[in-house]
Amino acid sequence: MSDIAYLVSDLHAPSHTFVRREIEALRALGVGVTPYTIRRGASTATAAENLLGRSFITYLTALGWALLTGPRRFVASWLLALRHRVPGLKSLIWSQFHFIEAMLLARLLDRAGASRLHNHFANSGATVGLIAARYSRIPWSLTLHGISETDYPAGPLLAEKLKAASFVACASFFMRAQAMRIVDPLHWGKMAVVRCGIDMRVLPHPEPHIDGAPTRMICVGRLSAEKGHFGLLDALATLASGGAEFHLTLVGEGPMGPAIERRAAELHLLRHIRLTGALSEAETLAEIAAADILILPSLMEGLPVVLIEAMAMRRPVVASRVAGIPELVTDRAEGLLFTPSDWEDLSRKIGVLAAARGDWHNMGNAGRIKVEKEFRVELSAAKMARLFSGEIIS
Repeated sequence: MSDIAYLVSDLHAPSHTFVRREIEALRALGVGVTPYTIRRGASTATAAENLLGRSFITYLTALGWALLTGPRRFVASWLLALRHRVPGLKSLIWSQFHFIEAMLLARLLDRAGASRLHNHFANSGATVGLIAARYSRIPWSLTLHGISETDYPAGPLLAEKLKAASFVACASFFMRAQAMRIVDPLHWGKMAVVRCGIDMRVLPHPEPHIDGAPTRMICVGRLSAEKGHFGLLDALATLASGGAEFHLTLVGEGPMGPAIERRAAELHLLRHIRLTGALSEAETLAEIAAADILILPSLMEGLPVVLIEAMAMRRPVVASRVAGIPELVTDRAEGLLFTPSDWEDLSRKIGVLAAARGDWHNMGNAGRIKVEKEFRVELSAAKMARLFSGEIIS
């Protein structure tokens, strides 16, 4: 199979570890993958050419190359950039930056001899990818992950991207349903469910539960409104007022960080909670391995990789019954599900699971089996390889 280009807005971001795993797993199958990233990253875990941060001469040279190589395609791509945007002056200006980035990417793709381009996430990076692929006259495909890709400003542009894609990989059946509802059924056949796979080999050995000790809980996620941390604090305050003993490790950083810490202080929870800030992948996995239970209180999700990782480490979970999560967690099998935004229900479910220590072993084993059966990166990469080869799969 000839070389395939992968484009992500920020390939080096901690939350995009699964993309890097997918690239390595595809390479292990003999698929040539060249990664590109919009933003430059500090990590060298996966070498990738970045589109931003180049010299003015680099962009000017790329524009000149594109104009001279294919003047009609150059104009058509520029018109696509003008059209494929949301209304407004700011969006008009950004469309020109996207066009310039796309022409640089097109030149890099030409040098690499790429046979197709694949984007993860239907965001502005996918807009750059779509324009570059259209200029380069190569197939373009897309992986959808979460409901944020249907929100503004990505949402109004999603239908056109879905129509343009040669195939659309969806991380969950829920996201495939969201894609199906905005395009003609003629496009449904090119939408396949491809899970975000994890590498079971890199997971640390989980630490044993400590009899008689307070329940060790962990919550991992960006400290932003949609992750539901304020509701989690309310739920934990209810448990603490009833005399429950527990310790929560809160991993992540984000705009709500200071407000979350203030709220924890107001609820007299600081003795129960440790806020770690952002951690590396290895550090995060070690924290999950040291916990008894993982809690995911999100108001909006796709299908969180951290939930898959916790289950692979035989950790029972409490998670919101939202988006693709019920496809991973069966209530009372691998953990407990609660009604999104019902913090009393969350408090009850945490209390029930914390008290049911005798069930943790069976729930943990059930979670491990679920992940091994459906969420290993080798399975995901094999399915992607089949899609890249032109095979249509459901």
